[in-house]
Amino acid sequence: MNDLMRDKKYLLFDLDGTLTDPKEGITKSVQHALRYYGIEEPDLERLTPYIGPPLQAGFMEQHGLSERDAEEAVWKYREYFETQGIWENRRYEGILPLLRKLKEKGYVLAMATSKPEKFAKMIAERFEMAPYFTVIAGSLYDGGRTKKAEVIRHARKLLACPPLDECLMIGDRKHDIEGAREVGIDALGVLYGFGDRQELEKAEAGAIVATVEELTAFLC
Repeated sequence: MNDLMRDKKYLLFDLDGTLTDPKEGITKSVQHALRYYGIEEPDLERLTPYIGPPLQAGFMEQHGLSERDAEEAVWKYREYFETQGIWENRRYEGILPLLRKLKEKGYVLAMATSKPEKFAKMIAERFEMAPYFTVIAGSLYDGGRTKKAEVIRHARKLLACPPLDECLMIGDRKHDIEGAREVGIDALGVLYGFGDRQELEKAEAGAIVATVEELTAFLC
């Protein structure tokens, strides 16, 4: 067993870019919201930085919207996302067998995502992942609890506050790693999502894997 997995019993997974690839749905939803402000972005690839961080912060950082406009942009985003974008998504190949193996080995699995909790639960059900998770924790629909550290704390509370050294956060962006470090738990970065190695190393991930296959080997 590698050192990072020593004593680990509770595995917290990010959703977007870790369990599923939501690129099409998220970028088209952002595109829809930006159009409301007269911003046309035909290249969806340029909108991938929105995947992972809290949306309101993304609109402010990526396109310079004011705090008020960015808050409104989240609701414009949801006009598209709730009706169509949520299902323009796919589960990464190998994720379901991984979750099954982890449950068989006795790990307790939780989902910790900045996506609104109600959407995370819908996606988990659609992609047949829900039965493997003891807890699905996300942000509040009204815009609260969006920071990753807040979501992780909420997930741990739902898990009856297990010891910090028994928990591991798994995600693809710096926000996952930094949120875990803020709470005081270890974190593992994955490269098949939307963050790169430099980002994850700078955030001080305890380990980094490139593929779902490598993730399976690392955890199992």
